[in-house]
Amino acid sequence: MIYDYIKYLFRAKDEYSLHSPFLFEFYTKIIKDKNHSNSFQEIEDLRKQLLKDERIISITDFGAGSKLNLSNQRKIKDIAKNSQKSPKLGQLFHRIIGLYQYKNIFDLGTSFGLTTAYLSSQVVDSQITSFEGCPETAKIAQENFTKLSLKNINIIVGNIDETLTQKLNEIPSLDFVFFDANHRYEPTVRYFEQCLEKAHEGSCFIFDDIYWSDEMKQAWQYIKNHSSVTVSLDLFWVGIVFFNKKQTKQDFVLKL
Repeated sequence: MIYDYIKYLFRAKDEYSLHSPFLFEFYTKIIKDKNHSNSFQEIEDLRKQLLKDERIISITDFGAGSKLNLSNQRKIKDIAKNSQKSPKLGQLFHRIIGLYQYKNIFDLGTSFGLTTAYLSSQVVDSQITSFEGCPETAKIAQENFTKLSLKNINIIVGNIDETLTQKLNEIPSLDFVFFDANHRYEPTVRYFEQCLEKAHEGSCFIFDDIYWSDEMKQAWQYIKNHSSVTVSLDLFWVGIVFFNKKQTKQDFVLKL
């Protein structure tokens, strides 16, 4: 990933290279905006608590697993340190949902729920469905949502290969999806294509760790080249795609 990151730094552009009004607004109002919401501090205080939590839980993992710990017995503080998205990314997602007023949101991979909390705290009447394979992890996430007084999140526990299909059949459309469940090519592409059936021209899909492995790099190439995708944004840590047919098909590498 170091080599990929160096290449990214050389390729990444800022707002001065963007001629599309849509992308210019996205960069200036979302990527460059550093204003902090009061809710951020509550989430980050909770992160500090998790980083000190010595409890050991049993992990059920249906995905590619961890590169740092192969044991299914892990301390909460270690999971919080290695598996949670950074505050910078959480706040980025928060601003995207706020700017476009997304209401129907899927979060594929709850973990301890910190990123999910960022997704839920922007639009008052939004509904977040968060999928988690590990029952013990989901239990802690629910505890965290209760501490943060977040009542618009529904955690679906189980193998996403089964639970995602069932939930998609129950909803009319999807505004926003964060894919962070299985860092392998086939499941990532399959989840993308399943959710795509519920996407509309204003939808936004975000894929985590697009340089995490060769399989994830291949999955990102497939996704951004898909005929339904009109705009793809490479921020190294995540890849973002939009489906607005009024936009010409474009691919950008942007500074985060």
